[in-house]
Amino acid sequence: MLADVVDELVKRRLPVTPVNNIDALLLDPHILARGSLVRQTDAELGDLVLGALERNPLFISGALPNRVYPPMFNRYAAGMGFGHHIDNGLRMLPGTGLKFRTDVSATLFLSAPEDCDGGELLIEDTYGTQSVKLPAGDLVIYPATSLHRVAPVTRGIRVASFFWVQSLVRNDARRSLLLDLDRAVQRLNAGGMDETARLQLTGCYHSLRRHGSLHMRSRL
Repeated sequence: MLADVVDELVKRRLPVTPVNNIDALLLDPHILARGSLVRQTDAELGDLVLGALERNPLFISGALPNRVYPPMFNRYAAGMGFGHHIDNGLRMLPGTGLKFRTDVSATLFLSAPEDCDGGELLIEDTYGTQSVKLPAGDLVIYPATSLHRVAPVTRGIRVASFFWVQSLVRNDARRSLLLDLDRAVQRLNAGGMDETARLQLTGCYHSLRRHGSLHMRSRL
């Protein structure tokens, strides 16, 4: 839960003036023609999101971030949605000229589920379509290779932040395995169980992380 981000959003009221540099490659052309999607950056709110992420152990464990793209914000009103797409594999970090590989996509919900009807984030995976509509302040991360869309809003307003992560471990299956292993180690830590088993699992976890990080660097 990144509740401090939501509190600041309420104080500031996210502005809704569209920007002009919308990446047309990411937009459904019918949506773009209606001019209904608002996408923009807000440096102060973006820094607030990044600060909250740095303090969130579950995000760190699940994404294993090397770099995080500056968060962007959008606002959907009734009749607005976002068609099926897969996020670009590479983006340019603003103001740097550096290429950024998108391994993980992230959506931070900034409005409550009851604030709108529709607006679900629909993600396709090997188990079918996953429908995601979380409380304000909750974050979902998923492989950036996923086909996904935002269902049309039929009532109210949907506000969210979205961004991408270049992970220390680019392989989705390895990242998922490391997350499961890390959570198992944390449960052992909390339970005060077999110290030898905890140390062995911790050693395995960090050895796998080293392997994944080296693998990433060799293929950039």
